[in-house]
Amino acid sequence: MHTIQVMDEDLANKIAAGEVVERTMNVVKELVENAIDAKSSEIKIELVDAGVKEIRVIDNGIGMNKEDAVLAFKRHATSKLKSIEELFHIHSLGFRGEALPSIAAVSHLTLKTSDGEEGTLVEMDGGKEKEVSSCDLRKGTDITVKDLFYNTPVRLKYLKNLYTELAHITDYVNKMALSYPNIKFVLKNNGKVLLNTDGTNRLLKVINDIYGLSVTKKMVEVEGENDDYHVSGFISYPELMKSNRNAITVLVNGRYIRNNELNRFITDCYHTYMPPDKYPIVVLSIEADPILIDVNVHPTKMDIKFSKMDSLKELIASLIKDKLEKLTLIPDASTSTVVEGNETKISNHYSTTSLDEFNREEKDQEYEHFEKMTLNLEVREEDEVVDKLEEEDEEKPSMEEEPRIKEMYPVGLVHGTYIVAENEDGMFLIDQHAANERINYEYYLKEMSSPKKEKMDLLVPVSVELPNNEYLIFKENFNVFENLGFGFEEFGSNTIIIRTVPLWLQRAREEDAIHKIIEIIVEKEDFNSERFFHLIAATVACKASIKANDFITIDEMRTLLSRLRACKNPFTCPHGRPTIITFSKYELERLFKRAM
Repeated sequence: MHTIQVMDEDLANKIAAGEVVERTMNVVKELVENAIDAKSSEIKIELVDAGVKEIRVIDNGIGMNKEDAVLAFKRHATSKLKSIEELFHIHSLGFRGEALPSIAAVSHLTLKTSDGEEGTLVEMDGGKEKEVSSCDLRKGTDITVKDLFYNTPVRLKYLKNLYTELAHITDYVNKMALSYPNIKFVLKNNGKVLLNTDGTNRLLKVINDIYGLSVTKKMVEVEGENDDYHVSGFISYPELMKSNRNAITVLVNGRYIRNNELNRFITDCYHTYMPPDKYPIVVLSIEADPILIDVNVHPTKMDIKFSKMDSLKELIASLIKDKLEKLTLIPDASTSTVVEGNETKISNHYSTTSLDEFNREEKDQEYEHFEKMTLNLEVREEDEVVDKLEEEDEEKPSMEEEPRIKEMYPVGLVHGTYIVAENEDGMFLIDQHAANERINYEYYLKEMSSPKKEKMDLLVPVSVELPNNEYLIFKENFNVFENLGFGFEEFGSNTIIIRTVPLWLQRAREEDAIHKIIEIIVEKEDFNSERFFHLIAATVACKASIKANDFITIDEMRTLLSRLRACKNPFTCPHGRPTIITFSKYELERLFKRAM
């Protein structure tokens, strides 16, 4: 008797279902991707109990004839991939031919489809064909999946609660709506509408439908390309902070992907603009030749590999950093960001899509008003630019870069910590420690990166003794310490004597700074990175800055604000906390009922 046998098709489908269908979201994902590949312009997803009892996906795509409808449930049957050459030039979302048979193997599935000439109904029960008959001629496909995992109770047992499953589905449909703003998406659960986009191919409108108008107002467009990639989309002001990376949406050739390396890099582009444990809201669409990416990595097709990743990173970094450097990033105190748990809210108006009834008409009116205001503002700014250009002499030499914030005039100090200042735009509150920290940080960073570091001898040398393990690591990186501008020599087995320090080090605080820098070197692995120098500069700047409750005079406030204006990024301290918040003149008048 043969030991090795060909696996039964029903058993093979159930095994495949374990990889393809892990939860209700995976079913929605596969069915929605099929609908998109079928050139649908409208896709409806209707759920009962977060999809555990029923998932129904209706599209108006090209549909199938009877022969294709039956064949679609055969394993590895697909219309999207015909040769090995096409595997390296994939343009469709699906191509494996595993989804439908895998879903059918663990559910009761009903398929209604029509190509406009004939309508076909196929019923599947646990992967076995139950009935094939004719149905109506409504062009498109209507798939209903009931009682998911009814025949695999172990998988059913490990489904999360209904809210968790629904959250995963909602998140995925949101991502697809952002990927395809030209497609109308409607998502319902137990009859309640959770998402309803209009399919008018306006990405900012979809962002508004998902996140709300308060977030939409704080999103800015980016677009650029190089020889390998074209990147476009929207990034948020740093004040919109999330507690996780879920709001970073990366799309590659219309496919939503999860690439931890790319997500980390995008977050790093907001370096010093927000705290290290917070993340921005970003929607980036990457267009590339399919030959540069490999989507055949995992059955879910959400993890892909990039060729020329460095080229892509360089493009993304230039787009995000250039845009952030051009924005005025002073948060308005009346709409400041509040972080609550895993959600970000702005003046209690913003929240992620809730389970409440979706008021589409009201949201559309708000967005249209915002869109008109934005359009008018752009026209006025363009006119002003044209007028200025006409007035300027063509041969006029270029001036130094203007400060990113207007001059502010200090009028007092609140709680010994916050400087109150004013100008024609309104009132400002400046955190004196955060502002001084930013000034010192940029100074130290510049000095450390300078090839010629001025030094001075210490009157009393500093002795530092380390544990054996730390001393060995530090000894291996003596050159790093020396390159920062320190002069030292070994003294005994685990001790060094520092006799010379860089001139930029704060007077009377040298020993404290030396110990902190050595601690960073012992803990840090990559000493050639920008982040390493940032860590040292931020640490030394914090120690050297004035503290909360340190009283300073009006003249000292004026000097501090003047130096802050000269910074490259005057809006946040090195740790990402805001240095300035503002009350606009209009907001002040509104609060005091002078303006209604």
